Amino acid sequence: MTDRNHAVLVLAIVALGVAPLGSHADETVHVELTDNAIQLDPETAKAGHVTFEVSNAASGNTEHELVVLKTDMDDSHLPVRKGQVPENKFRKMGEVEDVAQGSKKRLSLNLAPGRYVLICNRPGHYEMGMHASLVVAH
Repeated sequence: MTDRNHAVLVLAIVALGVAPLGSHADETVHVELTDNAIQLDPETAKAGHVTFEVSNAASGNTEHELVVLKTDMDDSHLPVRKGQVPENKFRKMGEVEDVAQGSKKRLSLNLAPGRYVLICNRPGHYEMGMHASLVVAH
């Protein structure tokens, strides 16, 4: 492959957001949704491609979701209306819906440096403590 063709291929891959899974810039954050909490491992990530491995470890038959919001607000002080955080008041980066008890889902996002809040926005779940902060560094 010529250098020019290789450069075009690399640019196309970057533009499409497609990168090899083994790329050193990729980060994985394991997210465990429990009955009344969101646990992150780790609680920080490097900027770039971040994959959230989301598992619902609730003891009951409770469905959860994971919403990623970019905000400098403290994760425990978001506004709540009718039992839910008004997502349209924040920059919503992405979400995983309908995570059944005992199941796993993945969410891959390209995140810039900054602070993010992860919430379950099912009615009443945020108020029960289902929120966490994630710091994305350079």
